[in-house]
Amino acid sequence: MRKLSLAIALAAATVAVPAFAQDTTMAPTDNSAQPGEAAAPDGSKAFGIEPYVGIMGGWEQFDNESGRGLPQAINADGSLRRHYKPQGALVQGVVGVNVPLGPVFVGAEGNVIKGVDGNIDWEYGAAGRVGFRAGDSGLFYAKAGYQWVNFDHFSARSTRGGDTGRDYGAVTYGIGAEVGPQNIGLKGITGNAGFRIRAEVNTWGKAQSLRPMLGIITHF
Repeated sequence: MRKLSLAIALAAATVAVPAFAQDTTMAPTDNSAQPGEAAAPDGSKAFGIEPYVGIMGGWEQFDNESGRGLPQAINADGSLRRHYKPQGALVQGVVGVNVPLGPVFVGAEGNVIKGVDGNIDWEYGAAGRVGFRAGDSGLFYAKAGYQWVNFDHFSARSTRGGDTGRDYGAVTYGIGAEVGPQNIGLKGITGNAGFRIRAEVNTWGKAQSLRPMLGIITHF
């Protein structure tokens, strides 16, 4: 039921954001490259620095099987804790910077995540991004970094033997895309302040989790 509610909320956000964008009138200013200045394929300035912040929502589920993924939580008597859920809905804040380099870009960002339900408590990490610019304001990218995860009420022991804490860290990587219609004032990645809709999918460790996210990025 929670998964269905989350899916409905994300779908509603996908429909609502463009609708809001159409109702918002912001006069774009020209960000075209000047004569003799390096230009990207869309005619905007080829180089610049773009800081941004954003908020996203989504879901993550970690592998929690014998011999794979996180240690399985067990009770004090040694029995498997059947109701422990290393999964749940998430709210994520991001802050970062893009550096456009003609038709491509590089960047870096940090994130903080709070679990809404399930047993994911907090996550935080940093990642680098590299990708291609698409049209006037689109981005397609891959990212890689390191992510720490804190679980709530995790067992002090595991089925693998010995004690285990609640904090785990591993490499994270993913792919994503951002789109930002010009009618809300966005004109080129190096241009005006504006909004982009971001959708991405990440995994953690050796493909030990799946985290689809959807949200809004505002750059300035």
